Parts: sequence; structure tokens; C-alpha cells
Amino acid sequence: MGQLVALVIVFLVVVVLVKLVRIVPQGFEWTVETFGKYTRTLSPGLHFLIPMYQAVGRKINMMEQVLDVPSQDVITKDNAVVRVDGVVFYQVLDASKAAYEVSNLEQASLALIMTNIRTVLGSMDLDESLSQRDAINAKLLRVVDEATHPWGVKVNRIEIKDIAPPRDLIDAMARQMKAEREKRANILDAEGFRQAAILKAEGEKQSVILAAEGEKEAAFRAAEARERSAEAEAKATTMVSNAIAGGNVNALNYFVANNYVEALKEMAKSPNQKMLLLPIEATGILGSLAGIAELAKESLSQQQKAVAIQPPLR
Repeated sequence: MGQLVALVIVFLVVVVLVKLVRIVPQGFEWTVETFGKYTRTLSPGLHFLIPMYQAVGRKINMMEQVLDVPSQDVITKDNAVVRVDGVVFYQVLDASKAAYEVSNLEQASLALIMTNIRTVLGSMDLDESLSQRDAINAKLLRVVDEATHPWGVKVNRIEIKDIAPPRDLIDAMARQMKAEREKRANILDAEGFRQAAILKAEGEKQSVILAAEGEKEAAFRAAEARERSAEAEAKATTMVSNAIAGGNVNALNYFVANNYVEALKEMAKSPNQKMLLLPIEATGILGSLAGIAELAKESLSQQQKAVAIQPPLR
């Protein structure tokens, strides 16, 4: 009988010690309740509680935690159905609020995040939701962090892991992307052909301009040559006319010989001419040529006399 009483006393002492001494592990905070009412929060370390008067209420994890957001179907602004999932990083900053302001912190946070994902993506069309992932994450973080602040929770990051449109929509997008790329390629090819045609036309234009310039220059040179020839012919004609007026028969012989030679030259130019017959009077050409030589000597002698008569310059 005495041993039984001793065992009961030892058991009661152990129970009292267990209720009296509390060790809070690192990364956690425990709330203390006095007859069911929150009184204080225990930080990590050794603590003593009065058994039957004080008790541990909630054990709150104060470390940053990861919460997976399950996949859900969301309808975008342009009525496209996409499947979205994500991940949330949050941390409890106030243990008492996290313990007593919300019944189930994880479930409430998950429901809040999923609702806001539908709200944010529902205000965007499909192209925006696929291309503006960072903007979606930032908007979700701001909204969810403000909503969970009364719970003593700080939401650090929200990341959308995947936005998956239906298979038929993915195939349509792939065809659209292929068509856009082919369109850009055709535009680039057409632009290349256009530039090549422009350059070719410019080259032909410059070639025509240069050819015209060359023809113009050649015509100018030919005109100059004809003008000089005409001047020489006019000068020679003037000299011969003056000589004829002075009674010089050799000048007349020059005209006859010149016309005779020109006629023979035209006859010799004929493409069908194989043999040329000259009349016996052609021997007179030699006499005419002799007259031309005499005329040239006489002209040269007159020029020398004129130079000798000119008075010297002072």
C-alpha cells in the first residue's frame, strides 16, 4: 500500500514538473493562456508556467514557410481558359494575431491567394497573362500582403509557376507565330528585292547619264572640229578669191583641181567600185597641183614681206 502511494506521488511530481517547465525550440513562439485567455507569448528558450493555472495555447512557426497553390482553371478577359498554379513564401511576424485572428492560417491564406489569382488574370487578356508574369506576381503580392496583414503575416513572394492554355489554343498560337514569322520573312525578302531594284535602276540611270555626257562631249568636239575646218576652208577660199581678183591663174587652177580630187574621192568610196576609169584629161590635174604649189609659195612670200615692212616696236 505504501509503495502504491509513493508511485502516485512520484507520478504527480513528474506531471507537475512537465507542466511547470517549458522549452520553446528555436524558430517557434508559443502563446500562454490563463484559464483559456491569451496572456503572453513565449519566445525560444526555457520558461516556467504555473500548472493548472497557465497552459500553452498555440505553437506558431515563425520561420518563412512555403505554400503550394494548387492548379485551377481561370478565364481571362478574352474568354480564354488557362490552368494556373503557383507558390507562396510567407512568414508569421505576430504569433498572437496568427493564433487568434484567423481560425486556420494556411487554409485562409490559400483561399485568399487563389481568389486573387482569378481576379488578376480575369482582368487581363491571354497575351498579357502569358507575357506579363512579373506584373501579375507584383500585383498579387501587393493585394495578398495587405489582406494578410491583420493576421500578423508577411507575404514575401508570390510566384506563378505555370500558365497553361488548352492544347488547341497552344496549337493555334503556334500557327499564328509561324505565320507572323513567315510574314516578317516575306517582308524582308520584298524589301531586299526592292532595294536591289532601286540600286539597279540607279546604276542604269547613272550609266545613261554618263553615256549622254560622253555623247555630248563627242558632239561638242566634232562641232569644234567642223568649225575649225570651216574656218580654214573659208580662209583658204578668201585667199584664193583675192588671188583670182589679182589676176593669178593658179588660184583658179586650185579650185578646179580641188573639185576634181573630191569627185574622184567620192567615186572611190563606192562599195561596189572595183575598177576606176579616168579620162585622158585627168593629166591636167598635175598642172593644177603645180599651180597650187605656186600659189602657196606666193602667199608665203607675201607674208614674209609684210613682216619685214612692219616698224620695230619701241
